[in-house]
Amino acid sequence: MTPNPGSDTPFPTSSDLPPSGDDPSYAGGAARASMSPSTMGGPATASGASGGMSTGNGQPDLMSRVVQGAHQTIDQLAERATPHVERLYQKGDELGVRADHLREVGDEWAESMRSTVRENPLAAVAVAVAVGMLVARITR
Repeated sequence: MTPNPGSDTPFPTSSDLPPSGDDPSYAGGAARASMSPSTMGGPATASGASGGMSTGNGQPDLMSRVVQGAHQTIDQLAERATPHVERLYQKGDELGVRADHLREVGDEWAESMRSTVRENPLAAVAVAVAVGMLVARITR
């Protein structure tokens, strides 16, 4: 199945399905209805040559009702889930942008510290020793 071309959702809807074999406006339905069950590759059913899609009196059989109900349920779930999935994609994109920004800031700080240490190596060593002594005193 292909996604509905007029919709933003990748989920197919029941309108994307071909019409049933009972639909006279669908040319493939007549050809399918004229085939015997053995020609279609399936076992013979009590519903006759229509491939199990309806009974002789024109009412849908149990399988087609179950399939139609499943399609409707899936369509409803897809409609409910689509806005939430779109929001998740947007939040993921925003988090990606923020992570990139934080990475850039961290790289800038690290480069700033490197340049400071290169310009003043003795001061950097003195600060490191002072910080080490302070940590040692606090931890005693």
